[in-house]
Amino acid sequence: MNNRVHVQEEISDKLREECGVFGIYDFSGENVASSVYYGLLALQHRGQESCGIAVSDTGGPKGKVLSTKGMGLVNEVFSEESLSAMKGDIGVGHVRYSTAGGSTIENAQPLVLNYIKGTLALAHNGNLLNAPELRRELAHDGAIFQTTIDSEVIAYHIARARVKTSTVEEAVAMAMQKVKGAYSLIVMSPRKLIGARDPFGFKPLCIGKRDQAYVLASESCALDTIGAEFIRDVEPGEIVTITPHNGIESNRSQCLKPEDGIRPARCIFEYIYFGRPDSQMDGVSVYKARMLAGKYLAIDSPAEADLVVGVPESGNVAALGYAMESGIPYGTAFVKNGYVGRTFIKPKQSSRESGVQVKLNVLKEAVRGKRVIMIDDSIVRGTTSDRIVHMLRAAGAKEVHMRVSSPPFLWPCYFGTDIPEREQLIAYQRSVEDIRRIIGADSLGYLQSDRLEQMVQGLSICKGCFTGVYPLEPPKEDIRGEYDK
Repeated sequence: MNNRVHVQEEISDKLREECGVFGIYDFSGENVASSVYYGLLALQHRGQESCGIAVSDTGGPKGKVLSTKGMGLVNEVFSEESLSAMKGDIGVGHVRYSTAGGSTIENAQPLVLNYIKGTLALAHNGNLLNAPELRRELAHDGAIFQTTIDSEVIAYHIARARVKTSTVEEAVAMAMQKVKGAYSLIVMSPRKLIGARDPFGFKPLCIGKRDQAYVLASESCALDTIGAEFIRDVEPGEIVTITPHNGIESNRSQCLKPEDGIRPARCIFEYIYFGRPDSQMDGVSVYKARMLAGKYLAIDSPAEADLVVGVPESGNVAALGYAMESGIPYGTAFVKNGYVGRTFIKPKQSSRESGVQVKLNVLKEAVRGKRVIMIDDSIVRGTTSDRIVHMLRAAGAKEVHMRVSSPPFLWPCYFGTDIPEREQLIAYQRSVEDIRRIIGADSLGYLQSDRLEQMVQGLSICKGCFTGVYPLEPPKEDIRGEYDK
């Protein structure tokens, strides 16, 4: 258990990452806890509030699961001693940021359930739209909930369906018929590792292989970290089952039928911000997508300047794309303190410490006397953008032209991205010129909405936060943040 005190601090206008999931089954019988640990380290950018690992020995007592969870970063929660004590050849791990359900140890994943058919461990990335109604139904039938997260609703439905089915994967398929929304799941049963993705494919999930081990992960960068080879993405609506006898088996028949007419709707922010640039998702390179976003910004929103810079980390690649297209030199204007996570001790109101400057500082020699184009991935409330523009000016920048590698946020997200209510969005009922004045930039330009499909090479995407047109009808009850107060 991590003893370090963290205080949540809203100094950043950045979106919160969703969650990251990782699972591995080593058919040669080797212990997998350390591989899960390194996989989670590679996915740390997707969630920094809590993390956990659950492992089982498929050759030992059936259903015995060893689990460790804690608040904080992966390298804070786990030690060499705790990992070496977790013996097992099948395992699942999770890093979390809460979009629904509070930031508490009870809500850390993986969830481990003991039920009449044995034991399940589950890790989930995403948000369910019908979680409140499903939760009430289960509660009326006598279910007792240990957490406030919708992942527990999925776990209950899998456990309930498993009593009536002959296999765990059939139970997962039955649960998928009940739940609506965004989910990439990894389920560990005593002898199987199962991956599942919602029919729209909101959240990424991929398959890898290392020697005699098969791996499931949110991003391909986690496969690279443990020396696994990328095999393919789990397709929207697909369930994959990994066993020593059959390797990878796929089952799509019960979840996504051609006559349903469902088009995939991958979250575009995986490519703009969430994903690591060294990841590939659904056949599209995150790095290449961000390069294209910068290129299109240079074409559609040019500016006369001496230097193009990115706001670390996700703005850097788009800035390089802008520089290459415009011919304006690319440079570094910001130094990032890599030892500050999403949560840290809050600077006191009376002190001189700025939360932004704890994380970022400006290289005065790089920007002094220059006209600077600054690329960032998004503006949500605008509270960070104005500070960064001010920091550049204070460092001697002659002009600051801000370019944003996404369109303006006009609508909330219900599928696992922390985009707040419309009234909190700076672009709501404001023009681009209004926003420019508020943040203090000399000019402001956003990526055009019709460029989004182009930057991901025609992939079918969800861009509801920009357009208000969602792949699924928004929920009647919006529980986002209900338990975070």
